[in-house]
Amino acid sequence: MDYRIIDGADKINPEEVIKLLKSTYWAGSRTDGQIEKSMRNSSCYGVYIENEKKLVGFARVISDYATTYYLCDVVVKEGYRGMGLGNALISYIESLPVYAGLRGILITRDAQNFYTRFGYEVLNGRVMVKALNC
Repeated sequence: MDYRIIDGADKINPEEVIKLLKSTYWAGSRTDGQIEKSMRNSSCYGVYIENEKKLVGFARVISDYATTYYLCDVVVKEGYRGMGLGNALISYIESLPVYAGLRGILITRDAQNFYTRFGYEVLNGRVMVKALNC
């Protein structure tokens, strides 16, 4: 399967991202406007299948570029999971010099095993979240 990693929100069709995120448990209730604004204010990365001409994976990173980055909205479209595309996407992001040496943070309720491959650890009792409609 020929794919490429897209780097930059300006190179990613927001409508494709909206479809991907609306299929998730964490972003399904976001408005199109919230998703588009989150893309404008984050570093965005996508997985694009060349011969099908479509986006099948997406992730955003929010960072101060000095101490910490927050990896969020990581999604691979149903039907393309288990093919190594998520691994390729996270490996690409993790290899970028802009995030080297920074503390990475993410929140997930069901993908801990996936992220431990990249050095993330579950920190019981320390992560706090204020639930909002986003």
